[in-house]
Amino acid sequence: MKSDQSRRAFLESVGLAAGAGAALGTGRAAASEEAPRRPKIAALTSTYFYLSHGYHIVGRFLDGFPVYDGGPGRTPEQNLHRPPFDVASLYIEQVADDSDLGRAKAARHGVRLSPTIADALTLGTGKLAVDGVLLIAEHGEYPLNEKLQKLYPRHAYFQKVLEVFRASGKVAPIFVDKHLSYSRAEAAEMVSQAEAMGVPLMAGSSLPVTWRLPEMEIPLGRPMKDVLVASRGNLEIFGFHALEVLQCMAERRDLRGRPQGVAAVTYLEGDAVWQAADRGVWSWELLSHALGRSHTVNPGDVRQNTRDFKRPGVRDRETIFDFPVAFVVEYVDGLRGTVLILNGHVDDTTVAVRTTDGAGRETIASTLTYLPAPPGASFFNPLVLRIEDFFHAGAPPCPVRRTQLSGGILDAALESRIKGGARIETPDLAAIDYKAPADSAFIRSPLTDPTPNRL
Repeated sequence: MKSDQSRRAFLESVGLAAGAGAALGTGRAAASEEAPRRPKIAALTSTYFYLSHGYHIVGRFLDGFPVYDGGPGRTPEQNLHRPPFDVASLYIEQVADDSDLGRAKAARHGVRLSPTIADALTLGTGKLAVDGVLLIAEHGEYPLNEKLQKLYPRHAYFQKVLEVFRASGKVAPIFVDKHLSYSRAEAAEMVSQAEAMGVPLMAGSSLPVTWRLPEMEIPLGRPMKDVLVASRGNLEIFGFHALEVLQCMAERRDLRGRPQGVAAVTYLEGDAVWQAADRGVWSWELLSHALGRSHTVNPGDVRQNTRDFKRPGVRDRETIFDFPVAFVVEYVDGLRGTVLILNGHVDDTTVAVRTTDGAGRETIASTLTYLPAPPGASFFNPLVLRIEDFFHAGAPPCPVRRTQLSGGILDAALESRIKGGARIETPDLAAIDYKAPADSAFIRSPLTDPTPNRL
């Protein structure tokens, strides 16, 4: 069996930050024999049913999840990572008697079931009584606007959290699941408010931190000419995921003294997507490299496969298009970015980057951002580990402005769509800047138990 010290060394070597390593046992042998107080978390959810984001994220804080260290001889229980936080309260906005699992989960774990966001943060004391906040407003019954954006109340939840902070005279780290808001103006306000109040803020999804097959870490400061992401799914839901992948690659480029920001965004659909490629707006070569990493690519011609696709009869089916879609992104430094949604041709998300190798020669690097299937949906494991890092350190391992920029590009693309594919200039996004982290934070530990069979 590996010692706690060697396990910590492994976790750090595969890309898990020191906070997560400490969470896995190495921090328990403190100088004082008295166990430290476990930090308390308030979980704010729009709804909590089987396979919802609340189920996956809050459930991992309550029940733990497996993290394999690459070595043999460990039992399943020893591989189970239990986050060193107590979920003190759970707020659920929409509770359906026929599908809700949150109330029973709270009862089993002795978690306070809070009727309001304020109660979840104060635990009935009238002042902030938790050390971290999970804000998970994904899933539930909310309307779509004309852009086909789901009007999840992330901004509204955030404002209620800030009200408690102001009244209490102190703050705590907030993690916002997925994009900050469907509205880039609201997202900008949230970032500005957090900075003004000194609130540590992290947001985003699993895509930037999940497994990359093959592993790919582009060194900081490499020249880039263009980046292309091939993805699938709902226009907004998976459009955001694809843009996160685009941005977590693009942010590592040599900016040549310019900001990270985006000057303009254009939406294309149907045959206009292919015509744009033929004109050189985006690269067929990059698409070929991206699709070469896909685990799901459909045999046959991409044009025909996307024509053959028929949207399924599921909720929000109007946001799943049976024709190809492109978001064309013009960065202020001249980088070209493209997201393709290719329903019928792929059912995963891959990326290709035209950059240079260590010798300065042009090369195309590509990878699959791997999302293991439900019910386990193990891609939530690295996300929760990174949230732990955030709560431990009080600083996000993934820049919140990356999420702001990714969500803002999406909002502009959907604005372009309702304006007939007009090019949307984005001065508000052009000014966004941040420094990319040295470690891009994707997980490098084994996905499953690596112990070899002995037969």
